[in-house]
Amino acid sequence: MNLETRLVATIDLKTLDVTIHSRVKFKCVENCGKCCRELEIPLRDEDIERIEELGYNAWEFVDYEKLFYRGDKFLGYGLKKRPFDDSCVFLDPETKRCRIYKHRPLACRLYPFVFIKKGDKMEVHIKLDSLCPGIDHPEGEPVTAEFILREYGEVIEEYHTKTTKESGTLAERK
Repeated sequence: MNLETRLVATIDLKTLDVTIHSRVKFKCVENCGKCCRELEIPLRDEDIERIEELGYNAWEFVDYEKLFYRGDKFLGYGLKKRPFDDSCVFLDPETKRCRIYKHRPLACRLYPFVFIKKGDKMEVHIKLDSLCPGIDHPEGEPVTAEFILREYGEVIEEYHTKTTKESGTLAERK
């Protein structure tokens, strides 16, 4: 399923300067859980390791029959859904809250945003997904440079480190 996206910002991965391209507000609506019920979530190896460190066995949460690809490149397996309500296995059915929120997979942490690395730049897009009531929510926070760096700083720092190492390595060769 390809959803339309809107370019929100570009991040320079060398300097961490953020350029905002379009105005959008976002608020994760408490106890909504729609993304936990409706979306198929890919798991990276790092996601699986982090969840296993919490004491879960991979067979409890990895759906080895769901495969995610980008072109012909295998990205990972899917996150399991419960058979009785088709929700993520980590969504508490009573509170509608994630049981592993601080350790949730990258795809969950980013949604409804999509990060696309292009050279030394990272584009931040938002999925124009009617499923998510938090996109342009009246009480939403404007997506600013501060918002992006605060909410996604860990992800950006990972790419920043890789980019500066790569450029440092290239500079040392000259």
